Amino acid sequence: MKENSLLRIAKYAALEAAKIHKKYFKSIELQVVSKEKSYDRLTTSDIEAEKEIVRCIKKEYPLHNIMGEEEDYESNDSEYLWVIDPLDGTNNFSAGFPVFSVSIAVYKQNKAVIGVVYDVLREEMFSAQLNGGAFLNDIPISVSQVELMADALLITGFYYERGEMMKKTLDQMRQFFEKEVIGIRRTGSAALDLCYIAAGRATGYWELQLSPWDFAAGRLIVEEAGGSITNTKNCDLGLKKEGVLATNGRIHNLMLSVINQNT
Repeated sequence: MKENSLLRIAKYAALEAAKIHKKYFKSIELQVVSKEKSYDRLTTSDIEAEKEIVRCIKKEYPLHNIMGEEEDYESNDSEYLWVIDPLDGTNNFSAGFPVFSVSIAVYKQNKAVIGVVYDVLREEMFSAQLNGGAFLNDIPISVSQVELMADALLITGFYYERGEMMKKTLDQMRQFFEKEVIGIRRTGSAALDLCYIAAGRATGYWELQLSPWDFAAGRLIVEEAGGSITNTKNCDLGLKKEGVLATNGRIHNLMLSVINQNT
């Protein structure tokens, strides 16, 4: 399918943000502060990258609405909403761990129509357009064909919470290991986790709470790659903070049964 202007601008904005991240990664110029918790971090790169993404969007689409992680933006009655995470994997980035991404989605009338996730250091551009398929560096991708938990590689994540939610996730990990899965990974970038499901690099991903900018772009990429993505109660995802389950579709119900076993 022909790449439309929304997708072109989303990719361009992601690449411009990536330039900022490359400038600051492992640099003495990087400034890091904590938000409410010491492990909920904000960096110079987050702030500057979001400003650059917004600049790119507003230059082409001055009336479109924006939902960002770092700032609140005035809204109007436009049917378009850009959902942006300028740096997904901030804790990784601030520690010098080379796994982080830029995530940009476009919603039209509350439905995702564009998704872009850019892995800055690997220079991998994951993208999707509604009804147009999913791609990695413009090459089509699709989810894995795995049907058994014993053949599944899973990914999980932990939100900024170290209480009951963390304990539930750890217990779910134990239960999945008892299903003899190949393994469970935790990368620190939910947007990339979703893209790895889309690309068939892993079979299932779950996290008990995510913000909408964490999954807005990856959601469409998973769907267009032939996968399934819902909240952890098997309902449609909205643009709100909630749990997320993404799979190749074949093990979706199996993962749901574990996740909701004791809830």
